[in-house]
Amino acid sequence: MKTDKKIIIIIISTLAVGLLLGWLIFGGSESEATDEHQHETEVAGETTWTCSMHPQIRQNESGDCPICGMDLIPLEDEQDSDIDPTAISMSATAMQLASVSTATVGAIDPVKSVRLNGKVQSDERMIYSQSSHIPGRVERLEVNFTGEFVEKGQVIASVYSPDLVTAQEELFEAQKIKESQPQLFSSAKEKLKNWKLSNGQIEQILQSGAAMETFNVLADVSGYVTKKMVNPGDYIRRGEAIYEIADLSKVWVLFDVYESDVPWVNKGDKVEFTIASLPGESFTGTISFLDPVIDPKTRVAKARVEVTNRGLKLKPEMFVSGTVEAKLPNQANAVVVPKTAVMWTGKRSVVYVKNTTDQGVNFMMRNVTLGPALGESFIVEDGLQEGEEIAVHGTFSIDAAAQLAGKPSMMSPEGGSVPTGHNHGEMDMETETAADEPMPVEPVKTDPAFKEQLTNVYENYLKMKNAFVESEAHQVMIAAQDVEKSLKKVDMGLLKGDAHMAWMEQLKTLESTVSTISKLMDIEKQRTEFAQFNLSFYKSLKMFGLSNTTAYFQYCPMAIEDKGAYWFSETEEIRNPYFGDMMLGCGENRETLK
Repeated sequence: MKTDKKIIIIIISTLAVGLLLGWLIFGGSESEATDEHQHETEVAGETTWTCSMHPQIRQNESGDCPICGMDLIPLEDEQDSDIDPTAISMSATAMQLASVSTATVGAIDPVKSVRLNGKVQSDERMIYSQSSHIPGRVERLEVNFTGEFVEKGQVIASVYSPDLVTAQEELFEAQKIKESQPQLFSSAKEKLKNWKLSNGQIEQILQSGAAMETFNVLADVSGYVTKKMVNPGDYIRRGEAIYEIADLSKVWVLFDVYESDVPWVNKGDKVEFTIASLPGESFTGTISFLDPVIDPKTRVAKARVEVTNRGLKLKPEMFVSGTVEAKLPNQANAVVVPKTAVMWTGKRSVVYVKNTTDQGVNFMMRNVTLGPALGESFIVEDGLQEGEEIAVHGTFSIDAAAQLAGKPSMMSPEGGSVPTGHNHGEMDMETETAADEPMPVEPVKTDPAFKEQLTNVYENYLKMKNAFVESEAHQVMIAAQDVEKSLKKVDMGLLKGDAHMAWMEQLKTLESTVSTISKLMDIEKQRTEFAQFNLSFYKSLKMFGLSNTTAYFQYCPMAIEDKGAYWFSETEEIRNPYFGDMMLGCGENRETLK
């Protein structure tokens, strides 16, 4: 038994020693191999760092973005095998850093907001010509200046009339024989009545027995004198106007309706309008008449709103800004998306549709067909369905990520090679776009005089842009007024055909936005209008050109609450007008206009 126990102990000890040696030899090697493999993986897969706002930036080390100065973040691999290979995956962190937000597409009854500018004018039906019914010489004027109010029956002038003296002498002679010749006496009085003498005046003449040499002219209506047409000593004919008198208890507001907006404005539409000289007050009226003829020079039609002028607050020639909410015919339950959701090149319009899977969130590019613009939104004729979720902000970041990943993007619908670097803030214009990228414009032959006038507008624009850089709201207002004046001096008659129509369409936005800037004292609100001005100004400069001037078209993706915005500069140096000293160097050159 003792021998058996010794054998068992020896066998167990041998097995234990063998297991220990095997673990030391093979287990240690496997662990070491595993560690070595992991180390090799980390070395082979060095972290690539990028910028959430400028994903074209790729560096092997962390740090700050060379464009905007933001902290770089690790570049995340997109290796989700279960999603569409053309989709762009984004983590929640990446979406937050890139300010990507989404919204569900809905169907509504579209309403187009049409902005109108106009002036207060006198009601033509309440303008009267005050004439003298007596021929002669003006001896005295009781109303000596325009703007004075006169009451009906008030003496407004005195006239010396030899013809009236002769008529009085005839009346006296007829009075002597009125018993035998009553008809002659009646005829003599009627002659005086034809000169607008009242029965009381005629009886006064008969009682005095002496001819009056001067007679008073009485006001036929009450109102304000808007024109004085004679001076003392002037000779006037019977029926000749001496004053123009306007009753301002009712006035007209005449709005300019541009040719492109005529289809949306109709008689009976309600207009809400404000007047710059009456801040804080708003008015409402109805279009009572729409001019059937377009002015051949200005290319606008007049829309008339009749207003009761309580307290005579509305004075002729006041500037008015109004809005018409026009319902589009045959467009009930249309699919409508914000303009910020759409990216376009002029030929193609795309949106990014959000999809959620088990692997996370991804975005797919979708071509859409756009219908009419509705202020800050578009009608989508084809390509989207009600209930789909799309990106409405941050679309530039999504599209840039698609380009960098070599996937289909707006400028490369079939996809392409992956970019490998960045040249210190200057991107290739062939592969670059933005959420509110201005549509490509073809240059046209332009009259040199028109180009000179447009260059003058650009020179005034630079003063306004530099005031934005300094963040001086008051200086911005003053510079905007100079831009507005230079726009009004541009002779649109120098353009013909389609060029004329294109300028009129651009001018509408240019005048509207710069006029708003000139009336605001809030620098951020001014910058919002400035961003819209630049999109139209780009079309104008691109189409018509400048004289002996180079303009640099620049862009900042973080401006206007991360929506992105453009501006023009006289130099390549970035001086951001949307942030001033806060982020003066944030931006990049997009295009050079020579």
